[in-house]
Amino acid sequence: MTAGGAVAAATAAGAAAEAKRRSQEEEENMTGYTNDDLEGWEFKIVRALHRRFKTAESVGQLRAEEAKAGWEMVEKFDDSRIRFKRRVEKRDQDAYLDTDPYRTHIGMTEGVLVVVIISVSLAAVGLIALIVNLVR
Repeated sequence: MTAGGAVAAATAAGAAAEAKRRSQEEEENMTGYTNDDLEGWEFKIVRALHRRFKTAESVGQLRAEEAKAGWEMVEKFDDSRIRFKRRVEKRDQDAYLDTDPYRTHIGMTEGVLVVVIISVSLAAVGLIALIVNLVR
């Protein structure tokens, strides 16, 4: 790996980690549950990269999919994050589902995105090195 490729990889990984940290911090600050609110409920946030939940149709589709496992939409943070809750008793039906009731990502995750960015960066550096060597 060249120095430029290493810098690009480190920059991409650092940016993804910082974005994830900021997102988690924001979600913690937006949650104001009391012990009574939590009693008998479980919560999750479904995330997507690339603003997947920007249309009412896409939100409705996600709500319908999550409802099969008993999840109810609580709030839409933004076009990439939606919070759900369900009664803990609904866990008893999880074995009969054809999807993971605890999924928290739709589409590509941040980790996969970082791998893609690093791979593309390395491929570009390799291609440039190949062209430079052919020109010489």
